[in-house]
Amino acid sequence: MKTKITELFGIDVPIIQGGMAWVAQYPLAAAVSDAGGLGIIGAGGAPAEWVKDQIQQAKKLTDKPFGVNIMLMNPEADAIAKVVAEEKVAVVTTGAGNPEPYVPMWKEAGIKVVPVVASVALAKRLERIGADAVVAEGTESGGHIGELTTMTLVPQVVDAVSIPVIAAGGIADGRGVAAAFMLGAQAVQMGTHFVATKESIVHQNYKNRILKAKDIDSKVTGRTTGHPVRTLRNRMTSQYLKLEAEGATLEELEKMTLGGLKKAVVDGDVDYGSVMAGQSAGLVKEELSCKELIDKLMNEAQELLNQQWN
Repeated sequence: MKTKITELFGIDVPIIQGGMAWVAQYPLAAAVSDAGGLGIIGAGGAPAEWVKDQIQQAKKLTDKPFGVNIMLMNPEADAIAKVVAEEKVAVVTTGAGNPEPYVPMWKEAGIKVVPVVASVALAKRLERIGADAVVAEGTESGGHIGELTTMTLVPQVVDAVSIPVIAAGGIADGRGVAAAFMLGAQAVQMGTHFVATKESIVHQNYKNRILKAKDIDSKVTGRTTGHPVRTLRNRMTSQYLKLEAEGATLEELEKMTLGGLKKAVVDGDVDYGSVMAGQSAGLVKEELSCKELIDKLMNEAQELLNQQWN
């Protein structure tokens, strides 16, 4: 399936893997790229040297294009921005900040710049500063979220900008991929389903929690703090939401989640760790390889789109 995004990134299929902190490391990114999609290394809060090593390790595993996601609130964002330019990765996706200061350097290195947005206004602003595409991410996604749903956000962003739009949030099967194309997207970005793939380095407890998730298992903490985060419910979320309802301070609430994602990903603590996952977790039923997953997604989507077009 060829789209403006597959042409822009030089990939075979319009599937982008989300740049999830602690989760999106080089084995996963390389496997997604090898399967025809665009793998992403998630820099998260990591130091620049770690990101450089991840990029170099990914290059050993694949000769296909891959990208790096930079959280611009990372204290080492300046250094990471330089590393990706030096290493000439294919794509940089960004979140939690304005990438404008880095765009000229990345463009000079031949890197495609793709910010993640949760509103039309931000998408328009980032198009003006030279973004090559945007990821319109709905509130259904895991981790830090906005307010608009994928169904409402994507078509409004598509109408507002002339650059290609990638849909994200709540997509976990071929039906979601096909729906995203009907909304005007040129590709999809997925996180939750890739967390549970064979090449994902997360603890098996984390994968099992996603595989067993029901539709009602998704919870959002931190709405009162202005930093809402979607995870799967557990003892930590129950305690957090109780304290939040009682008017706990930001400091008290942050203390509960400090290091929570590492606890879940590395230690396998799915009771008190932050098991970040989107509302699509209930659709994830089996642990597949990245290639098996991408082939399945594209076969399902192609069949549905062929029915629509015929």
